Amino acid sequence: MIRIAIVGDIGSGKSHIAKLFNYPIFNADLEVSKIYKTKKHCFKDLKKKLPEYFSSLPIKKEEIIKAIINSEKNLKKITEIVHPEIRKKLNIFLSDNKKEEAVILDIPLLLENRLNQKGDIIIFIKSKKIEVTKRLKKRNNFNLELLNKFKKIQLPSSYKKRKSHFTIKNNFNNNSAKISVKKIISEIL
Repeated sequence: MIRIAIVGDIGSGKSHIAKLFNYPIFNADLEVSKIYKTKKHCFKDLKKKLPEYFSSLPIKKEEIIKAIINSEKNLKKITEIVHPEIRKKLNIFLSDNKKEEAVILDIPLLLENRLNQKGDIIIFIKSKKIEVTKRLKKRNNFNLELLNKFKKIQLPSSYKKRKSHFTIKNNFNNNSAKISVKKIISEIL
């Protein structure tokens, strides 16, 4: 099984590009959302470490945002609780899909958390900053302060690009993205 990892900046279109590959996708953001909704032990750990922010399960997005904005230390505490769960879910996903030709890893902090392996094919999604900002501002939950806190824990784009085997220029035009994906698939499979 070939592991294809999609990396790039926040809002660059990683999840959209991941879907174009038509292979099973591990979407870490989606898995984090599920953890906040269903994992009692994560809630209990978060409530224990940050009692002033978390009141009940399911954990509300507003509670997480408030905790992160109030202190960068809170973001660290949250990730220390949530990231081990993501690792477990990733391992289950990989085991469940071991007979697949390829899987797609849509994990925003893949390189930062050293979730990549030596044989992974890493694809960097490059998007114009002005387009990304415009698209992010259209999101219902857009919060510039929160965005900046998350950017601080990410590696620089230049590093991600250097570590990548391929780059897809995402101009948010589906046709050019599909062509790039097809070309990459033909080279690696």
